[in-house]
Amino acid sequence: MPRIRKEFLGKLISHINRKGWWHVPPMDPGAYRKRGRFFASSFPEAELYGRPLDTPQRVTIANPLVGDESTVCRALFGKVISFAQAEDRSFLEKRLALDARMKRTASARGYDSIVIMHPRTFGLFRNTGKIPRSVELNVLNP
Repeated sequence: MPRIRKEFLGKLISHINRKGWWHVPPMDPGAYRKRGRFFASSFPEAELYGRPLDTPQRVTIANPLVGDESTVCRALFGKVISFAQAEDRSFLEKRLALDARMKRTASARGYDSIVIMHPRTFGLFRNTGKIPRSVELNVLNP
């Protein structure tokens, strides 16, 4: 896991636990078991994935894996896993498979959630403790 000062991590966990999070229910009934439960920090961000629920939801996390996409992949798999985004079905299938793999690996290592930030805002958070406005959250065992 990337080096994050304990007080910054505690501040982030407190922020996540007291905030309302927007969720778009998946079409697949087994999605939560396979990939966890994904949340966005705002309604417009959640709309990118479909129609969000009408009210934000509360979550409780204690041991998140925090980073940008490449940092999280490096922490879980030892390398960055990426693939070109395409408009075809194979991109979605590959992304869902990666999400499932991330959930399995993070759960096995004792994490209860994955917090993804933009690379620039993650660097700012790691150095100053400033929590970004835009965060993606995956609660692994909802």
